[in-house]
Amino acid sequence: MQKLLIVIPAHNEEASIVPVVRDLIDNYPQYDYVVVNDGSRDKTAALCRQNGFNLIDLPVNLGLAGAFQTGLRYAAEHGYDCAMQMDADGQHKPEYIAEMLAALEDGSDIVIGSRFLTVKKPKTLRMAGSYIISWSIRLTTGRAICDPTSGMRMFNRAMVQEFAENLNYGPEPDTISYLIKNGAKVREVQVKMGERTAGQSYLTFWRSVQYMVKMSVSILLIQWFRKRDTETPYPERSL
Repeated sequence: MQKLLIVIPAHNEEASIVPVVRDLIDNYPQYDYVVVNDGSRDKTAALCRQNGFNLIDLPVNLGLAGAFQTGLRYAAEHGYDCAMQMDADGQHKPEYIAEMLAALEDGSDIVIGSRFLTVKKPKTLRMAGSYIISWSIRLTTGRAICDPTSGMRMFNRAMVQEFAENLNYGPEPDTISYLIKNGAKVREVQVKMGERTAGQSYLTFWRSVQYMVKMSVSILLIQWFRKRDTETPYPERSL
């Protein structure tokens, strides 16, 4: 089995962080984890220290992209073969880690925990943005990604290095689309996600609309002008 690091970005998740991490420690001890406290103003960091959790404590709020990249830099520097993004709110279920890891070991660069691979996506206003982003990715890459906004993603060593070494790599659908266009192999695994166990999502209706517009514009236009190292696109792929 490859050495996996579960990266848990956390911002003001004092009500959920302990049971989320405790579940991993008690029931999935074969996987390492690190909590990246993203400048929380509540007791998230204090609770992690109190419970002896593996913690990276950022002094300021960097946002999801900064916290996630911090975790992947930690993974790269500590020799992990792969890394997984897991939310701190309890929505991502660790019971699917083994299946996602198997898909990664089967030759994928990125594995997405998808809610809609074998389950039909509901035609609701809330899902409208997901439909549009999926359409944008398919139009620009030829690949159908059923659940592009899923934050439950796993990355092989090459992708860990890619995210760790590039400052403009956020864990968002536009980056996934960009990497597909540059040859990354992406696979989805059907999962079920729970409801947020505590707290409130920062994604209000209008923020969701803004996010959908931002991602679609980025995928359809901005990603065409993005630059990267094309001579050695995926270092250490053999690992």
